[in-house]
Amino acid sequence: MSSRSVNGDKGGLSLDGAEIVKCMGSMNEAQSLVNNLSAYMKHFGGKAETLLQYLASDGESGIDSESANERRKIMGCNSLPSKAPASFWQLFVDSFDDETVQILMVAAVVSLAVGMYDDPATGYIEGVAILTAVLVVALVTAVNDYEKERQFRVLSAANDEVDILIYRDGQAGLMSIDDLVVGDIIVVEAGDRIPCDGILIQCDGLEIDESALTGEPDDVAKNMTEDPFVLSGCTATAGTGRLVAMAVGANSQWGLIKAHLEKEQDQTPLQEKLDKMAALIGYVGMAAAAATFVAMMVIKLYVKPDYLQDVTAFSHALDAFIIGVTIVVVAVPEGLPLAVTISLAYSTKKMLKDNNLIRHLTACETMGNATNICSDKTGTLTENRMTVVKGVFADTSHTDIQDTPSSINPTAKERLLQCISTCSTARLLPDQEGDGRATIIGNKTEAALLVWAKSQFQDDYETRRSKAKFGTKSKLFPFSSHRKRMSVVVSDNEKQNDTDFEYHLYHKGAAETVLKDCSHYLTHDGTILELNDAKRAEYETLIDNYAKDALRCVALAHKQIDAEQNISTITNIQSLEQQLCLDAIVGIMDPLRPDVVEAVKTCQKAGIFVRMVTGDNLHTAKAIAKQAGILTPDGLSMEGEEFRNLTPSQLDEALPRLQVLARSSPEDKHILVQRLNGGLMPKTKEEWLEIHPGSNYEKEKDLLLPGYYQEWAAARQNGVGEVVGVTGDGTNDGPALKAADVGLSMGISGTDVAKKASDIIIMDDNFSSIVRAVLWGRSVFDNIRKFLQFQLTVNVVALTITFLSAVAGYKPPLNAVMMLWVNLIMDTMGALALGTEPPTLELLNRRPYRRDASLINLPMWRNIMVQAVYQLGLLIFLLKEGPEIFKCESGSTHHFTIIFNAFVFCQIFNEFNAREIGDKFQPFHKLSTSPMFIVIIFITILSQWFIVVYGGDFTQTHPLTVSEWKVTTGLGALSIPIGFLMRQIPIDEDPKSFAGLDNGSVDKTKKTNGLTNLLVVLLPVIIGGAYQLYHS
Repeated sequence: MSSRSVNGDKGGLSLDGAEIVKCMGSMNEAQSLVNNLSAYMKHFGGKAETLLQYLASDGESGIDSESANERRKIMGCNSLPSKAPASFWQLFVDSFDDETVQILMVAAVVSLAVGMYDDPATGYIEGVAILTAVLVVALVTAVNDYEKERQFRVLSAANDEVDILIYRDGQAGLMSIDDLVVGDIIVVEAGDRIPCDGILIQCDGLEIDESALTGEPDDVAKNMTEDPFVLSGCTATAGTGRLVAMAVGANSQWGLIKAHLEKEQDQTPLQEKLDKMAALIGYVGMAAAAATFVAMMVIKLYVKPDYLQDVTAFSHALDAFIIGVTIVVVAVPEGLPLAVTISLAYSTKKMLKDNNLIRHLTACETMGNATNICSDKTGTLTENRMTVVKGVFADTSHTDIQDTPSSINPTAKERLLQCISTCSTARLLPDQEGDGRATIIGNKTEAALLVWAKSQFQDDYETRRSKAKFGTKSKLFPFSSHRKRMSVVVSDNEKQNDTDFEYHLYHKGAAETVLKDCSHYLTHDGTILELNDAKRAEYETLIDNYAKDALRCVALAHKQIDAEQNISTITNIQSLEQQLCLDAIVGIMDPLRPDVVEAVKTCQKAGIFVRMVTGDNLHTAKAIAKQAGILTPDGLSMEGEEFRNLTPSQLDEALPRLQVLARSSPEDKHILVQRLNGGLMPKTKEEWLEIHPGSNYEKEKDLLLPGYYQEWAAARQNGVGEVVGVTGDGTNDGPALKAADVGLSMGISGTDVAKKASDIIIMDDNFSSIVRAVLWGRSVFDNIRKFLQFQLTVNVVALTITFLSAVAGYKPPLNAVMMLWVNLIMDTMGALALGTEPPTLELLNRRPYRRDASLINLPMWRNIMVQAVYQLGLLIFLLKEGPEIFKCESGSTHHFTIIFNAFVFCQIFNEFNAREIGDKFQPFHKLSTSPMFIVIIFITILSQWFIVVYGGDFTQTHPLTVSEWKVTTGLGALSIPIGFLMRQIPIDEDPKSFAGLDNGSVDKTKKTNGLTNLLVVLLPVIIGGAYQLYHS
C-alpha cells in the first residue's frame, strides 16, 4: 500500500477516506479472526509499521493534531448522532397520537358545538367534560414518559463521559472518546474500555474481555501476530497495549451495532388491539347514531305522530342530530386510554420492587403474551463467574468441591498451591459489588482456581507471587490461546545465596493437551509415579466425562528443572514443557444461576418457548441448555455457521424445534428475532438490497436470510408472527433487543448499549425476574380486559336506552350531566379499581394469547350481553312502571333520579363481577389484596349519594327517600346473582386465540365451590327477606 501525506501545512491531506474505510472494514469483522488476519496480511503483510505508514501515523508520536479535523471529515468521528431527548411538550403532543383519543376529541368538539347551539347556558358541559378527560389522559401519559426518560438519561450519562490516553504531536494526553479519529495512537490498560476498533502496535500481556461483543466468557489474550485486533465495546482486563485506531464511530463494531438500534419497532400487540377496538367502537357508535337519526326522521316524515305535529322538520332533524352525537359520545369509551395508562403505570411501580425497571410502559403487557424468549447464556442463564466444581487433585478425586482435600499431604498440597498461585495473572480484589464474593481482575478460569485455593486452604496467592520475585528469580510465560497453556519458572528456595536456587516449572492448560506431555503423576502422599498406559487411559476417560458435563478441563503439572539454568535466557519454553508430572485435573464451569431451572420450567408451563442463543461452543451450550431444561431430547441445536447458510423456508422448518443456537454472531441473533416476529423485515426491494448489497434480488430473495416481509407473512397463519422477548447483557445483544417485542437487559452486568436498546432492565441480573415480568404483564392484560368488560356493559346499556327512548319518543332518562358521571367519573373510577388488581400465580397456568387475538373473548361477550340485558330490562321496567311503583310523576326529575340511581348501583355491583373474565365466580375473592378497589367503590357510592342529594338543578336530580335508596340499591345488587347465572352458560374461549407451547396449559377456569356460589346468590334474597320480616 502506498504511503499518504498528512502534513496539513504542505498542501493538506492526500488520504482517500473511502478507500481507507473500506480497507479497514475488511479487518474488523466480528467473530472472524481468520478473515481479519488474512486481510491484514494481504494489505500490510501483517506489519504494524506498514499500517502506520498507510494511515500517515507514527507509533510513538501519533498523528499531527492539525490533521485531526480533516481526518474527521473524510473518515468520520468517533461519536454517533443520537436523538435529542423529547421535550415535555413533544411528549404531550405525541400522547394525542392515539385513535381512541382522536375519536374522543372529534366527538367532544361536535358535542360542544351542538350543545352550545342548542342550550348556550349548559350545553357546553358535556363537550368540556370530554375534553377534560382527554387532557387528563394526555397529561398522565406525558408525565410518565418524560419522567421515565429523564431518570434513564441521568443513570446513563455517567457512562458516556469517558476520557482516554492518546498520543498526538509526540505528546501523551487525555482526550474525550468522541474526539478520536482514524490513525490516533491509543494506550489501554487493564480496566479500560476499548474506544474504537484498532490494531495493536505494541502489546505486553494484554487480555481483552470480549464477552460483551461475542458472548464468550473467557478473556482473549492479544499479541502482535496471532490476534492483534481489538474491537470497540470490549474491555481490557490485564496487561497494557498501544493500538492505532482503524475504524471509529459508525464504521466500528459498536457503531455497526448501534445502527440497528436507530430503526424503530412497530406498535406493540396491545397498541394494535386498542387501535382496532377504538375504531370498532367508533364505527358501532356512528352506525347507531345514523340509525337513530334515520329512525327519528322516518317517524317524523312518515309516521307523523301527534306529539310531533307542532315540531318543524328542521327542528326535529336538529334534535335527531344532537341525540346521534350523544350516542357517539356514549359509545366511545373515554376511560379506555386512561385505564391502560393507569394500569401500566401502577404495574411499573410494582414491577420495580420485583427488580424489573420498565423503560417502555407498554412492554408490561407485551411481556405477558410473549411466546418466545431468546436468552443469552453468559451472564443471563449463568453467573458469568467460572467456578471449580470437581476435580482430581494429587490422584485424589473430589466430586464435592466444598470438602477440603484433607488426604493430600503437605508436599503434594504445596505443589498444587504453588502452581495455582504463580502460574496465573488473575487477581482477586475485595468485594466491590456487595454480593460477598471477590471482584475478579483478569482471566476468570485462573481466578476460579485462586478462589478455590483461598476457600479450601486459606492460601495467600499474593505472598507466593511476592516471594517468587518475578523478573529476577522467576519468569512467567503468559497463556497463549493458540497453545491453550501457560508456564512459569519459579524459584522455590529462599536461600541467602542468590546463585543457589531450586527451580520448578509449573504448567497449566487444556487438560487434553497437557496430559500428552506428562510422563508421571503426583499422588496424595507426595510421591511421583510413572504414568502408565492404564493410568493415562483413566485420566483420558475422566476428561471425556468432564467435557460431557460441559466442564472446562484444566490440568496442572510441574517438573523440577536444572538449577544452573539461566531463566533469563529461556526463550523456547516448549522445550521444557516435556516429561511433566501431572498434579491435578480440574473441572471448571460457569454455573447456572440458582433459580434458572425453575424459571425456565415456569416459562415453559406458561406456554413460552425458551431458546438459548450464545457465542459459546456448541458442546458447552448444549450441556448448559440441558441443565437449564431448555434443550429437550427432540430439540434442535446448531451453530451460527450452519444457521446463516439456511434459506428462509429452511429456517421456518427448523424454528419449532430450534432450542440452541451456538457460535452465533450478533447478526444471527438479530435475524432469528426478525424471522420469529417479522419485526424490521425488509418490505421493499430497496430495503432488501440495503441488507444484501451486491446481491440479485430476483434470484436470491428466497435464498438469503432474513427473507422479505411478503414471503414471511405468506408462510404464517394470518401473517401473524410470534411475540418475542430477548434477554441479553452485551453490546452484541443490542440489535436483537431492539428488534424484539420486549428487550430485557441486565442491570448489573449489562452494557450501556444493551440497556438503551431494551424495554425492561432486570435490575438483579436474575433470569427468574423474567417470570415476574411475565406475571405482571399478564395481569396488566387481564386488568385491561376486566375494565373493557365493565366499560362496554355500561356503554351498551347507555347507548341502547338512548336509542330506544329516542325512537319511542321518550325524553332520554339520563341527561348530559348524568351521562358525564357515568361516562367520565365511573370510567375513571373503574379504571383505577380494575386496572390496579394485583396478579395471581394462576395467570401462569395458561398459554399466551396470539398477537391477533381479540381483546374481548367469547366468555367476556357472554358476560357483557347478559348483564346488559338485565340492566336494559330493569331500566325499561322502571321507565314504564316506575311512576306507579314509587308514586311519582312520569318523566319527572324524581322519576329519572330513581332510574339513574338504580343504573349506577348496577354498575357498582357489576364491578365486582368484572373482577373475573372467565367462568370463575369469585366476586369478593381476595378483596384484602385490592385496597384500591375497596377505596374506589367507597368513593363511588359516596359521590353518588352526594350527586343525588345535593345535585339539584345542575345535575337535575331529586333527593330519594330511605326506602327508594334501599330498593334501587337492591335492584343493583341483583347483578351479583345474575353474574353467577350467566357463568353457567357453557361458552369456552376459542383455543385458536392462544399461541406458544401447547403443554396442556390452556386456562381451563375452575368453577368455585357450589355451596359458596349458592350462598352468594341467595345472600341478597336472605337479607331482603330478613329486612321485610323485621319491617313487618
